[in-house]
Amino acid sequence: MNTQVAGEKTVYFVRHGQSVGNVSPAFQGTESPLNEKGIQQAEQIAERLTRIEFDALISSPLPRTKDTAEAIARATHKTIEYSPLFVERVKPSRIVDRAHTDPEAQKLGREWEMSLATSGMRVEDSENYDDLVARADAALAYLSQRPEHDLVVVTHGFFLRTMMARVLLGNTLTDKAFMNIKQRVLCENTGLTVFKYENTWEGIPTWKLWIYNDHAHLG
Repeated sequence: MNTQVAGEKTVYFVRHGQSVGNVSPAFQGTESPLNEKGIQQAEQIAERLTRIEFDALISSPLPRTKDTAEAIARATHKTIEYSPLFVERVKPSRIVDRAHTDPEAQKLGREWEMSLATSGMRVEDSENYDDLVARADAALAYLSQRPEHDLVVVTHGFFLRTMMARVLLGNTLTDKAFMNIKQRVLCENTGLTVFKYENTWEGIPTWKLWIYNDHAHLG
């Protein structure tokens, strides 16, 4: 998972603001934008980031992350780069926008949730545990190879927890360990999480978790 790069770096990860889908009684689709509260949260994290020096702004291209990144771009005068590496876990298309109380969607949703922490299990056209870990590795490798020293990345709560699990446990991460993390670790909308990429005392470049889910800007 560790890749030799030219220099050390700090990456500030921001979960998007609250979306319409976050508070809807249905399975959120990809096109859900920020709601009124989420827009306010995006402005709050944007103001906070004006006090941090960074060189690049990267975002998932989904509407809720795009809306959040645009608020940050306006406040910091940065140009947004979009990358599909940082999108949220992909649901089975059959449950998108269906009510949580729909028995068929409920059953399929539970199976999909299990597949997110069960290696080798796949539910229809969704992402599973193996897909997410592979994408987390690709995202971390992409960031480690960027030339900038300080970056802001706007992403999603579950995928951020996947990257965090990979950083904390590395190649010792298992589906059972990830199940524990998934069930016990939460992430606030616009929570700020910071990874550092730096050498260990042996001189090996390694990702390290520095700050997790800091949402002091929300008051």
